[in-house]
Amino acid sequence: MNQAGKQHCVVCAWREHCSKKFCVADGGARCPDFTRDVTIKPVPDAEKDKEREEKI
Repeated sequence: MNQAGKQHCVVCAWREHCSKKFCVADGGARCPDFTRDVTIKPVPDAEKDKEREEKI
């Protein structure tokens, strides 16, 4: 997985004015218009691991 994580409509900078919102065939994972919203901070790996452990 890359630093930015997976592409999803909820983390796209264009989500407010997007006409494709949530309707891309693969769930938005490869939307050609995707641009990560830089105001949304990435979750550090340590926190991700902790969340996974809590779910188990």
